[in-house]
Amino acid sequence: MSQGTIDDRDDVASLEAGLDALDTPTQARDPLGKRLGRSVLPPIVAVLFFVAVWAVVVALNVRPTYVVPSPEMVWDTFLTYWQQGAVQEAVWNSLRRAFVGFAASVVIGTALGLLLAQFRFVRTAIGPLVSGLQSLPSVAWVPAAIIWFGLTDAAIYMVVLLGAVPSIANGLLAGVSQVPPLYLRVGRVLGARGWASIRYVVLPAAMPGYLAGLRQGWAFAWRSLMAAELITFSPALGTSLGQVLQIGRELSDMSLVFAAILMILIVGVGIELLVFSPIERRLLRSRGLTTGQR
Repeated sequence: MSQGTIDDRDDVASLEAGLDALDTPTQARDPLGKRLGRSVLPPIVAVLFFVAVWAVVVALNVRPTYVVPSPEMVWDTFLTYWQQGAVQEAVWNSLRRAFVGFAASVVIGTALGLLLAQFRFVRTAIGPLVSGLQSLPSVAWVPAAIIWFGLTDAAIYMVVLLGAVPSIANGLLAGVSQVPPLYLRVGRVLGARGWASIRYVVLPAAMPGYLAGLRQGWAFAWRSLMAAELITFSPALGTSLGQVLQIGRELSDMSLVFAAILMILIVGVGIELLVFSPIERRLLRSRGLTTGQR
């Protein structure tokens, strides 16, 4: 065997070893506790800093406490309503409506996004309308929803749908527009056409844009829900976070207003941290895009 052949084999072996090294994780994943500390500790520090600044502002008596209540006053109000069961009922009713409305928005928004992506005529005809609806404040739909459906859950769901569907559809459309044409050609060669092409080629390739649309859709759904609950006020609808905010305004109880705002913020941030952030990390990790984050 010639020396040249041996050298060629050594080069191929070195190349294969290099490719294997690229596929091998540089280090093991950190323990769960450490990863939770990295993701949970910074928000806790930020919240403590915010509360400290808030307490300093109150201590300096910049505004009267009936205008800017202290953290202790807000906490006492929260505990009072918690003991009455109003907090649990409000959070449950708002989350229930948010999840139902968002689930319906995902179904409708995904179908609309695929329709816009697959048919140029449809995209040209109603694409600008969908983008316009996305920029329209959701609260503008509340009066019309109340007139059409009355003070019912249907009016609230309508506002949530109109707030979330355009964002989801546009997110999916943006993701599909970034799919390399080569993927579609390879899919056709392998026999993926019609729904099979959408299921196994288009949607997986468009997933980053689609996930961004879902995240934005949830944010719009949550904001739309709060606007609808704030205006669609009726004892028949039960206690909700928006209604608690409205009650605080009517009673001029700033402690209750602050408590409601903080509960709305906590729920929104909690969904982001517990649902969308893990999904995004898993998606990026599966595509080899998070080499430094574990």
